[in-house]
Amino acid sequence: MSDSIVTLIDVEKSFGKNKVVQKMNIEIKQGEFLTLLGPSGCGKTTTLRMIAGFEEATSGIIMVQGERVEDKEPFERDVNTVFQNYALFPHMNVFDNIAYSLKIKKKPRDEIAKKVKEMLELVQLNGYEYRKPDALSGGQKQRVAIARALVNNPKVLLLDEPLGALDLKLRKQMQVELKRLQKKLGITFIYVTHDQEEALTMSDRIAIMNQGIIEQIDSPKEIYEHPVTKFVAGFIGESNIFNGKVIDLSNEILTVETSSGIIKAKGKGFEIGESIYVSIRPEYIKVSKVIIDGFDLKGKIKDFIYMGTVVKTSVDLKDHSEIKYSRFEKDDELCEGDIVNIFWNPEKAVAIKTQI
Repeated sequence: MSDSIVTLIDVEKSFGKNKVVQKMNIEIKQGEFLTLLGPSGCGKTTTLRMIAGFEEATSGIIMVQGERVEDKEPFERDVNTVFQNYALFPHMNVFDNIAYSLKIKKKPRDEIAKKVKEMLELVQLNGYEYRKPDALSGGQKQRVAIARALVNNPKVLLLDEPLGALDLKLRKQMQVELKRLQKKLGITFIYVTHDQEEALTMSDRIAIMNQGIIEQIDSPKEIYEHPVTKFVAGFIGESNIFNGKVIDLSNEILTVETSSGIIKAKGKGFEIGESIYVSIRPEYIKVSKVIIDGFDLKGKIKDFIYMGTVVKTSVDLKDHSEIKYSRFEKDDELCEGDIVNIFWNPEKAVAIKTQI
């Protein structure tokens, strides 16, 4: 029996002639923290709303716990949603906000009190039950919204940019708390964000979406270190991307000719003469005053930018493009205007097909 709790098969959504989600196929496992990540307008929130039942799929199959739910109302699906704007009832105190759905279901009063108490302890808001939402901070409001969603013991929790309205420090704190909650409860979280760092920090798997299509779905480590498309390489973190042609290959190490010079990268399934992209992260780049075997990539140091934890350096290449590399501290032997040879361990550079 499959351990998938949510399955989408050939799911599509169109608004008029605009296809927002195209042929989406995805299996989400029981207890998994899966993040839908992508730029605004890529279809991630629409996908979440289709799972929740707030949007109707144009075509395809949506299954929760092995049962088709496309024709079910939101309240008939064993999923709950947490929104960015909290959606708390302003006239109700914290207790009544959390208890609302239990009261609608006419649960016994003592059972309601017990469950609300458990939720308050879970989200660390003991003693806040009689406060109104306008007396809470943003982080506290979000915790109440999460408690309200969890009080029904849903099999799946859908979170639509739940931390988007918080300041940076509180956002990072809530990332840790949310991940702690998810692990403790073992509930499947399907999380929508456009924040790459947030996705890398919290997720078991990330689905990178672009123009309604999943470009790659994998663990954060695989997504970061082995992007399969140019879009994924450029969207996740920082990356230097070259466009070139394979001129030699040996043991999955490719020699690539680019307009900036000769470089090397790792990849399999490529042929001599094939046009490819090469992605290399700034932290893997090295520079030298002497020529490095296998590389013919020179540039002039443009500037050093102090970022607190790292120093980022920009280098102008001969084709007027720019490459960036980063260090924990500035190399005192190098100055702006110096000509340097740029290289890296070929194993750290990723060769990417121009078409998949």
